Amino acid sequence: MGETRSIDIFQLLLESSGRKRRRSEVLSSLGIKEHFIDGDIEIDKRTCRGVDCQLCIKVCPTNALYWGYGQINIIKDLCIHCTACVLICMVDDCIKVTRKRANNKVESFSNPRQVFRLLQSIGSEKRLGIVNRIFQSRRFS
Repeated sequence: MGETRSIDIFQLLLESSGRKRRRSEVLSSLGIKEHFIDGDIEIDKRTCRGVDCQLCIKVCPTNALYWGYGQINIIKDLCIHCTACVLICMVDDCIKVTRKRANNKVESFSNPRQVFRLLQSIGSEKRLGIVNRIFQSRRFS
């Protein structure tokens, strides 16, 4: 008969909270602030041309991407989901970053066009906000 193994959920919670604390310590020591509450990164090893370029490794601000065993690898606990790797990757749909903002909005990127669109949208929203604040301050003055 097979042995049944019990899972200690409290130990798992302690381990995961410790991992989050270590992540925060590492990122703060690098001077990096987290902007997203959750996220994920994946690399399609079938389409990755990392052997030719390794650009994503060079651009990663936390060194979450590294070269090993003939391919690009990820330390997911270090990834801050900034999409710099997606933006610089020369192969569309090779790197996929999914992230969740504090307002629970989920964003997913797998090619530079998607990242550019978001950056343009954010820039437009900020400009519109500035214009509205100026308009409001002049209107009530």
